[in-house]
Amino acid sequence: MPLKSHWIETTHLPRFPALNRPFKVDVVVIGGGITGITAAYLLKKAGRSVALLERDRCAQVDTGHTTAHLTQVTDTRLSQLVKTFGRDHAQAAWDAGRAAMDLIRHHVCDLEIDCGYSTVPGYLHARWIQPLDDEAKQLQEEAELATELGFDAHFVDSIPFVKLPGVRFANQAKFHPLKYLAALLRLIDGDGSHVFENTEVKEFRKEPLSVLANGQTVQCDYVVIATHVPLTGLTGFLNASFFQTKLAAYSSYAVGAKVPAGSIQEAIYSDTSNRYYYLRSDRLPDHDYVILGGEDHKTGQEADADARLRRLEMMLAAIVPGAQIDAAWTGQVIETHDGLPFIGETAERQFAATGFAGNGMTFGTLAAIMATDAALGRKNPWQDLFDVNRKKLSAVWDYVKENADYPYYYVKDKLAASQGTSLAELKPGAGKILKLDGKRVAAYRDAKGKVTTLSPVCTHLGCNIHWNDADSTWDCPCHGSRFQATGEVLAGPAETPLEVITLGKEKVTAKAGK
Repeated sequence: MPLKSHWIETTHLPRFPALNRPFKVDVVVIGGGITGITAAYLLKKAGRSVALLERDRCAQVDTGHTTAHLTQVTDTRLSQLVKTFGRDHAQAAWDAGRAAMDLIRHHVCDLEIDCGYSTVPGYLHARWIQPLDDEAKQLQEEAELATELGFDAHFVDSIPFVKLPGVRFANQAKFHPLKYLAALLRLIDGDGSHVFENTEVKEFRKEPLSVLANGQTVQCDYVVIATHVPLTGLTGFLNASFFQTKLAAYSSYAVGAKVPAGSIQEAIYSDTSNRYYYLRSDRLPDHDYVILGGEDHKTGQEADADARLRRLEMMLAAIVPGAQIDAAWTGQVIETHDGLPFIGETAERQFAATGFAGNGMTFGTLAAIMATDAALGRKNPWQDLFDVNRKKLSAVWDYVKENADYPYYYVKDKLAASQGTSLAELKPGAGKILKLDGKRVAAYRDAKGKVTTLSPVCTHLGCNIHWNDADSTWDCPCHGSRFQATGEVLAGPAETPLEVITLGKEKVTAKAGK
């Protein structure tokens, strides 16, 4: 079967001209994959003029050869991240992925992008081939750790379909990456911003800051290098060469197939193999479509790529009998020496990102968020964690406290796990976020047993409140608003009491604030 990407075969991407004249913009973005396209869109939306330069065609290379899982679950196990970076930093890495996923979801909803986006569970399960005896215990510990750090994770003795022990992560997602990016591309070009294809950057100049491509000069105030492996740019040859020693390139393979409707639960799956296998299932009107990936190896160290694809085909046929394979492709992932990507400034006014491993869609979007913040001179809560020159991160870091005013925290808790599902769990004098009647509520039981149930959403700008055990108050982590246990405003900037939530036929009231 000729190699062809399912995504490329099922998308009509807009075409753009090659650069043929000099001009000036605020920001040059080099690379038309998910990082570059998203960064260009965000920068234009923020009022900056942008030139997006792609040496081939946009979204046709690495982004066009993904499997498009959207997940905060990193290739490096959470427990290993804790060992390497500490608990706060490990939580921050997963939070960063969640923020990227939320941005994609926001774009899909706000721009009404028809790209098959859906929220699904993500499963990390024991290896497909020769599961190990102690994997269930290890996976249970991973689930417990994820829950401790605030993520919605549960150990499952037998995951649906795969029938192996694993962890169920709620609120992961999948989409058609090229249909999503095609919509963003159409919004970048015009009004002083440009998209150029078949435009390879050959040279960088520092004074004035500019790039040379197709014999033309594009002057700018900031450069974002969004290529799969960063160009040297203004970094300098020795520094760039040293940086390369921290990276390793791996080739990965995927096959796509039509399968009978209802064959597999619609979800994303990854096993625990050292070079893991990953699967996604999409529900279509008259059949399901599955993509199986894996068989990774270091790029350039395997001569028989066809054999790798044949093994995937046989594996898929064993997993889903009757699968009709109609696509096969290869891609490349870049891994780092410590398990997290490098995202940040590599020189003055020059931003780069690489090392996304198997989280290309998620970390690629995150890199675009961070590049936008850097170009606009804004603080980003993850800039030290992913810094390209990171050595040892400080263990003295109250991650949430230091970054509570970052926009991500407006939505973070909306997908977080509730602390229970029954009022019976609520002790006198205590408050908890519970899931009751299908709703997340802020529930409080006073010393006499009376229960007050309120909306967990702060009335200032919509962040989710947290219970403060010490003061018996509901506190907002974003801008510091505080509410009494029964909902009245204790301290601003909020001016309105928390909304009362009615459960079933019983109405639970809170005293109104003045």
